[in-house]
Amino acid sequence: MSGVTAYFDLDGTLLDASSEKSLTGMLVKRRPWRIPIGTTMWTLGFVGNLLRGRSVYDAARNRGHLALCNWETLRKYSSELVESKLSKRVSLEAVERLNWHRDLGHRLVLVTATVMPMAQAMADYLGMDAVYGCGPEKMTGMMSGSERGWSVPRRKGKVPIVRQDAEDVGHNLSDCWGYGNTHADSFFMAITGNPVAVNAEGRLKKIAKEKEWTQFEWRV
Repeated sequence: MSGVTAYFDLDGTLLDASSEKSLTGMLVKRRPWRIPIGTTMWTLGFVGNLLRGRSVYDAARNRGHLALCNWETLRKYSSELVESKLSKRVSLEAVERLNWHRDLGHRLVLVTATVMPMAQAMADYLGMDAVYGCGPEKMTGMMSGSERGWSVPRRKGKVPIVRQDAEDVGHNLSDCWGYGNTHADSFFMAITGNPVAVNAEGRLKKIAKEKEWTQFEWRV
């Protein structure tokens, strides 16, 4: 490796789709009895998070919709979904950019707020060198819907993960790259020497323009 890592967000960046929404849709289609359970648990999680002082953004991103789902089922469905649908939602430009980094000898890392089985399935398909997704250290048995004890690479939560990863491999972040598509990604993008806004809208587009970050459009 050249001492450089390129860190990529997934949904809306490398993937022109929402990976976890797609996974939830498959679960609902194959197990419709989950609809009232998932809805109830998500609502309880949302309200509980608000009462604990979390932002609406973070409160809404609880895992109640996956409550009582087996981790092995999520792994199986994630792999199926990537093969049948999500692989077709990765743009040619995104693939070319990954290959550009590989040709330069750069390490490729996926840092995403999607649930870990889906993150791993997408990382395998994309040929990433490492992946960080949402989940506990041991992903066995049934999910409770709670994120307690999980690694959660979301918003500012991606920053310590990227910092630790770079430190572990001895890479200087000023030499590294950070790709994201929303303001939530701007926190980890900003600590790299080469931030790149992909399909940027709203606040991220404004930040990218003000700071003269590189911008790309990767759409399918």
